[in-house]
Amino acid sequence: MGIVILVIMAVGVAAMLSRKLPTAFALVLLGVAVAVVADAPLTGKNSLMDSVLQEGAVMLASTMVAILLGSWLGKLLDETGIASTLVRKIVEFGGDRPTIVALGVLGVSLLVGTVTGSAPAAMLAGIIGIPAMIAVGIPKITAAGTILMGIAAGMPFELPVWQFFSTALDLPVPTVRGFMLKLFPFALFFAVLFVLVESRRRGVEHTWSLRSPEKRASRSRRLGDAPWYALLTPAVPMILALGFELAIIPSMLAGVLYALFTTTRPREMNARLLRTLYAAFDVAAAPIALFIAIGVLLTAVQLPGAVDALEPLVESVSPQNQVLFVLLFTVLVPLCLYRGPLNVFGLGAGIAGVLIATGIYPAMAVLGLTTSYNQVLGVADPTSTQTVWSAQYSGVSPQQVMVRTLPYVWCVALGGLCVTAALYL
Repeated sequence: MGIVILVIMAVGVAAMLSRKLPTAFALVLLGVAVAVVADAPLTGKNSLMDSVLQEGAVMLASTMVAILLGSWLGKLLDETGIASTLVRKIVEFGGDRPTIVALGVLGVSLLVGTVTGSAPAAMLAGIIGIPAMIAVGIPKITAAGTILMGIAAGMPFELPVWQFFSTALDLPVPTVRGFMLKLFPFALFFAVLFVLVESRRRGVEHTWSLRSPEKRASRSRRLGDAPWYALLTPAVPMILALGFELAIIPSMLAGVLYALFTTTRPREMNARLLRTLYAAFDVAAAPIALFIAIGVLLTAVQLPGAVDALEPLVESVSPQNQVLFVLLFTVLVPLCLYRGPLNVFGLGAGIAGVLIATGIYPAMAVLGLTTSYNQVLGVADPTSTQTVWSAQYSGVSPQQVMVRTLPYVWCVALGGLCVTAALYL
């Protein structure tokens, strides 16, 4: 039975890689197939209908709400001009010094990455930041990579990501937060290293294929710069969640309200709130659908029949030795790219569920493994929306960005795996 489940998973990976099925549809079908093979009853306890489809679909509900709030806050950062003001101030400060401009845009991308992820984060930092970097001579691939590395450096503080790993791996949010803080120095160090090395690797390139950043920023300039105190908005949820240990959803709501009250006249608040909220649903729809599917798959692989079938197979190929653990999973890093089997927002979530349900690794070790891989796929995966947008907006291909950024994020993953092995194995 275990072999059959693995074959089904392999077919699912092939369907996702070949784009025969959207990822969310493929994961739901995988969950149903696993439940059937595991002899789950149709209804009742540990059943296909009541457990896998009903309970699984809402398993990550708190993450879905956090994603929606992050998208809402991202829309407010865009409409109020907070994000564009941050980027413009950094560019003005950097002047004609390419490395300073790139490091400044990296810092803004980090701040935006703590609020929201995926393409919206790339757009918030990149619409002005990428043309500005190219204008001062930063190579196009480096400009795209800077945005992505900055977002990834902010990812350890992204509250919806905390909520996702907390719910998916059944760990308290403070526990997830604790490991993320350990991962952050690696993400920050290699992000800065990327800018310092890649901005000088080929020297200054005075090329131009994009409209000027001034034209891109024309709408924001007509609206005027956001007040200086409104620029603190990206830090508000993080301060509340980290410093005051407030729950994730209230922290993000506080960020929404802070952005609103510091930029909007009272008579315009209702209209702006509703307008940005409705727009946030458009942004959040795709990830919410994906999280519904992930919940279905996670529930399926945790069924008693699936656990019993997969435990001997998974145990036989999972090293317990610390050094072997680091070596094996470092070598397997590329399997999280191209929607591969170790992509945590795909089949990788199911594999993580199997590792915990079978007791092969403690939940904290699985957290370290999956979050380390998440740092890679968030930057170098040519199929991720933020990578595609950043590359295309810069005038290069996603594969070029992958080749240039992968060595750096691979090192981030290695650092996370070393910490995981040292602390939790």
